[in-house]
Amino acid sequence: MKTPALSLLFFFLTATFATSFAQPPQNREPAKVIVLPERPETIAETRRLIENQPQTRRRVEALDRGLVCVQTPEGVYCSWRLLGTEPYETRFKLCRGDDVVFFEQATNYLDKDGSSDSLYRVEAYDQDKLVDSSKPTKVLATPYVEIKTRRPDDWTNNLAPNERPARYQLGNMSTGDLDGDGEYEIVALWEANSRDNAHNGFTAPLHVVAYKLDGTELWDVDCGINVRTGAHYNPFLVFDFDSDGKAEVMLKTAPGSKDATGKFVGEASRDEQIRNCDVNADYRNPTGRVLAGPEFLTVFSGATGEALDTVPYWPERGNNLKKDWGDDYGNRVDRFLACVAFLDGEHPSAVFARGYYTRTTLAAYRFENNRLTLEATFDSDDPAKPENRVYRGRGNHSLSVADVDYDGKDEIIYGASLFDDDLTGVYPHAPGFPNLFHGDAQHTGDLIPDRPGLEIFSVHESGEAAFDMRDARTGELIWHMPFQGKDVGRGASDDVDPRFPGAESWAAGKYVTANGEEKTPPRLPVNFFCYWDGDLSREPQDGTSIFKLDPETNRVERIFTASDCVQYGGTKATPFLNADLFGDWREETIYALADGSGFRIYTTTIPTPYRIPTLMHDPVYRLGVAWQNVGYNQPPHLSAEPKAR
Repeated sequence: MKTPALSLLFFFLTATFATSFAQPPQNREPAKVIVLPERPETIAETRRLIENQPQTRRRVEALDRGLVCVQTPEGVYCSWRLLGTEPYETRFKLCRGDDVVFFEQATNYLDKDGSSDSLYRVEAYDQDKLVDSSKPTKVLATPYVEIKTRRPDDWTNNLAPNERPARYQLGNMSTGDLDGDGEYEIVALWEANSRDNAHNGFTAPLHVVAYKLDGTELWDVDCGINVRTGAHYNPFLVFDFDSDGKAEVMLKTAPGSKDATGKFVGEASRDEQIRNCDVNADYRNPTGRVLAGPEFLTVFSGATGEALDTVPYWPERGNNLKKDWGDDYGNRVDRFLACVAFLDGEHPSAVFARGYYTRTTLAAYRFENNRLTLEATFDSDDPAKPENRVYRGRGNHSLSVADVDYDGKDEIIYGASLFDDDLTGVYPHAPGFPNLFHGDAQHTGDLIPDRPGLEIFSVHESGEAAFDMRDARTGELIWHMPFQGKDVGRGASDDVDPRFPGAESWAAGKYVTANGEEKTPPRLPVNFFCYWDGDLSREPQDGTSIFKLDPETNRVERIFTASDCVQYGGTKATPFLNADLFGDWREETIYALADGSGFRIYTTTIPTPYRIPTLMHDPVYRLGVAWQNVGYNQPPHLSAEPKAR
């Protein structure tokens, strides 16, 4: 955990640099990365599970072609989706007006004869049969969609009259098809005077606002004074939880929270105590914290912002914070995480979690027929299950979701722990699991492609490893650097270097190949990733820029910068959201405008020879987009390394 003073000091020390880079430690020789002997029985069992995995009916979003057309100096660049639900051999016809300009399998095309007033559509064909045709699409003058927003009024805190009025700023974002038209919408937080849990202070009421890609504001939810605002307080989920083709939005609320229709969220509840709660109560204490009063979980209609159901938040904070959570001022009790997981293999569940420094709790909910139902829980401090206490203190500031045991049902990677589809703990009970604890960053995906199954790369603040690569199914170490008595706050893992197969990982001045071999570390950004330039490697991202490693020189070059924009998360320096929102399989990246007037969704105009189904139909990636806003934002990963065909 970083203190505010240290974070501020770090920010000023690095302010003259455009990016935050992983730097080798000075004045001492760091420990060596240790590669552990391969466990043949683990690999054989994972391979067996993969070969015998059941077929499930997991639904994916019904997306349109996502055609995007951008004016470039060379002509009009057009890009569209190949869906994960259609034959890979699907062919596409790109039409400019009534003229056919392209008919082939690729999912992008540079029309050198196109102009700014051209109108395009794309048709999909299964052999010679027309499958669908997109709506006519205009040409963008710039490689971004700019959405102008209405900023909430400045907030004045009448309980602290010496504080200046606080101006609202855009915060975390997520995405989903809110109205069922096959196109993604954006859901954004607006926050003012937000606080880390370690800080006292009053925060402005959180606003949750939905936007269409044409800039239309759909709705605005006001969370009220009894929901404190900050990166660890407000995880929210955007997903089609009831599988009706339209996404819902789910988040923690409290007395006084209002939906987009102006009604208090408790009015939609079946719980009499929630319906009769005092909506005018003010539960903030003299330090600005909310450590008393009811806590709710509310699901809102994605189309209208109306509250559909509200239930008590589980677990309650309790009456003895120090005994139950580890401190008496609210730092540990109000650390929240959330994710979407297909716990039964077919239907999405919302999982909301509380605590990870000490006590760890998770609660899974199903949403059907406009009703939220609690279906499973986990509590590390359950007195009836003393075996659960080993899971205390092992969570991260983020989490991941994947079917790591190939039974068709998702597991939850909670930092150094794994929870099964019924929320029972899998490891650290597992034999040979190392003594690993809390850390800031983790990455879960097919990081070692020639090894069956998924892997986890993570950094730690304490325990046996400073950073490590683990088998996702068993938790066994593949390789690690021993802990050196210092918190490793940053770390990243993805395939950025074509010289070596699989993901490269870097942290604490080390640069490690997928098989654990140390190499000369380039000055790589350590915060985020983006599929951008058209090859099959992924590009590191930091602040408002995207970078490329030159394998010939081991130098890092900046290949994109979002001008007139700002990053999110202070020194965490991330985009507001990365996701494959439209166009082909490359990712779009979102940044807020520096003048506070809105945000931009940037898309690449670099041609690519590779046709890959939309990343949003990859199960690990799509759920990664759903949890991306949680805690310290982390990039989503794929369930399998992208491959050319």
